Amino acid sequence: MPLSLQLPASNRDLTTYTLKGTEPVKPARGIRFNRIAYSAAHVVADPLAAIDPWLQCAVDWDATIAYRQHLWSLGLGVAEAMDTAQRGMGLDWPTSLELIRRSLDAARDVPGALVASGCGTDHLILDDVTTVDQVIAGYEEQMAAIEKLGGKLIVMASRALARVAKSPADYERVYDRILSQAKQPVVLHWLGQMFDPALAGYWGTSDVDAAMDTALGIIAAHPDKVDGIKISLLDKDKEIAMRRRLPAGVRMYTGDDFNYAELIAGDGFGDEPTHGQSDALLGIFDAIAPAASAALGELAQGNVDRFHAILGPTVPLSRHIFAAPTRFYKTGVVFMAWLNGHQSHFTMVGGQQSTRSLQHFAELFRLADAANLLEQPELAVRRMKTLLAMHGVQ
Repeated sequence: MPLSLQLPASNRDLTTYTLKGTEPVKPARGIRFNRIAYSAAHVVADPLAAIDPWLQCAVDWDATIAYRQHLWSLGLGVAEAMDTAQRGMGLDWPTSLELIRRSLDAARDVPGALVASGCGTDHLILDDVTTVDQVIAGYEEQMAAIEKLGGKLIVMASRALARVAKSPADYERVYDRILSQAKQPVVLHWLGQMFDPALAGYWGTSDVDAAMDTALGIIAAHPDKVDGIKISLLDKDKEIAMRRRLPAGVRMYTGDDFNYAELIAGDGFGDEPTHGQSDALLGIFDAIAPAASAALGELAQGNVDRFHAILGPTVPLSRHIFAAPTRFYKTGVVFMAWLNGHQSHFTMVGGQQSTRSLQHFAELFRLADAANLLEQPELAVRRMKTLLAMHGVQ
């Protein structure tokens, strides 16, 4: 018998929703990719910790690391301690460093496991930062801590730098200093203001094309120290324009959670492969990991139509999860993990489970089913009914 439940419609009425009943997406064992694919992974909160969630951070380490092991089992890399892990929205630097340490330790037991770790300046008190030198020192402190653990760096955009920089030259000075010291090639990170309003005008200007020129100039000055750049601007044309201008061998890691399918598939531009396609470093890959893995496996075998057939239905779900205010997308990512049985509760670091409405969750449930991403449909229905009951819907 098909599974069904009552979900609120946009007019507030309850309507019966019947699940599609199709098999959830399951990638083949031993799958291989011809793209590098990182999932920016979420953290699982500890709901039994005696803390004030808005003020303190408590992580369920076992469940958090188990989810990373799940991602590695699907062939995906882990982008650790990034914004998907609520960095800057509940996850502080000491907890982030512990997360990085535990993730790197766990990866050593998984052949071929990829981990890259977020390095920023979020331990600095913004009101106390007045100079670029303080920003450099902040980056250097986190760099040293992560590299001491053997970690590969993702150099995250800095709220402190956006606050004190007076021109593109200040950005050039900071990144030149950081890149010259890096022990291995890093991934740069350009996070748009839709993800974090405090990063408005990054690279010293609100003109995106001029900002791109500055970032490309920094990369061109240190091509041997830059593995790639992740841009999260939700503008596919800007991403394509930038990847065509990258030095040979420097990768574009798409962070476009609206247009990732076509950006990863690529347009075949030029003789340099990395100029015609994007690799991936995506928060949405946490929520759609089985589909991402299966689709990338098909792409590696040249089955482009099958790649789009699997990944295409996930795009409406992703656009919903990342709808404005985009910074609240983490709530949808964790909701998916709860629906699919990867954690036993729907609570978040910082109490962030409250950032989206019941209507939002109801539509997310429908879109997840449409994308064949409810891994255990009976469990998903039970948990959705639990959430409905908590909101007074019996």
